[in-house]
Amino acid sequence: MTDASKELSFEELERIYGLLAEGIDAAGPEREALFLSKLALILARRTGDPDAVAAAIEAARQDLDLSSI
Repeated sequence: MTDASKELSFEELERIYGLLAEGIDAAGPEREALFLSKLALILARRTGDPDAVAAAIEAARQDLDLSSI
């Protein structure tokens, strides 16, 4: 398990963004949701903190226009 309190640098976030974009592209539109769900569950398990995962889910939901879904 890693230290969940460590903040990533801008460069690290840029690298992760690129890897995430590549993963989404490789999955394709029909499996994008499956890829992202699997990724979220893997990261949640590695985090080992259900409250932190719940807070991250809530943060990701912020500013989404859920009425258009």
